[in-house]
Amino acid sequence: MNLYGVNPNKQKALEEKMHKLGIYEHDLIEKFVRSSGKGGQNVNKLSTCVYLKHIPTNIEVKCQLERSQSLNRFLARRILANRIEEMVLGRESSERQRIEKIRRQKRKRSRRAKEKILELKKFQSAKKDLRKKVTAQIPEV
Repeated sequence: MNLYGVNPNKQKALEEKMHKLGIYEHDLIEKFVRSSGKGGQNVNKLSTCVYLKHIPTNIEVKCQLERSQSLNRFLARRILANRIEEMVLGRESSERQRIEKIRRQKRKRSRRAKEKILELKKFQSAKKDLRKKVTAQIPEV
């Protein structure tokens, strides 16, 4: 039976992943909360935001990515499974690594780092100047 309004294959894959990690429905506290942000009347009047708490690990997830409650239920479970998998395997997920990489790239460089980069650029420029062809310039009389 399709509980979350998604492709049955995706639902089955999520259920298998949750079972493999030892996440069971009776270990979850699920609440439906009013969403905020864009989505219009649907978001403002209905409780489309899903709050999940996994009791054994005490991990909490709140999902309001979509306008539909059933799809948010699926997404919240998927996020929860990914977080527990990270915790169990002791490594960061590729998604978290990507976000961290973007954060590092956007970070402003210190004055010393900027000076060092400028110094390296000047050094490379001087090196390229040495590679130029030497042309003889004859002064006109």
